[in-house]
Amino acid sequence: MSDTKIVIVLRDDLATWQKLNVAAFLTSGITAQYPAIIGEPYRDGAGNVYNAMAIQPMVVLAADQETLRKIHRRSLERNITTSAYVEEMFATGNDVANREMFGRFEPDNAKLVGIALRAEKRAVDKITKGAIMHP
Repeated sequence: MSDTKIVIVLRDDLATWQKLNVAAFLTSGITAQYPAIIGEPYRDGAGNVYNAMAIQPMVVLAADQETLRKIHRRSLERNITTSAYVEEMFATGNDVANREMFGRFEPDNAKLVGIALRAEKRAVDKITKGAIMHP
């Protein structure tokens, strides 16, 4: 069992398509930061090969905007690198535009819609305090 934890926190007022989109993008950031969490490829009974996936479970939580800001602030205070997604990125169409849009905001004025982190379990629990299990 791992001593670390992966948590994705999504803003609770997003449309379903937005939640799924943000969770996918945030997860890609965690796997890019920690490539060792990717296991071996899957094979079905017929021998077909499928993509390898993370070997560590991920927990998805929900929070309002203010709680997301607190989570963001706590992660910065603890020097935990996160994946983060701001509301304005929904209006962009590519990675370059996403990065440019993201760069317009600071932690205090960003309209976060999601944040993901991987760290020691206790630290993650303290950082994400106030968020609830996603319904």
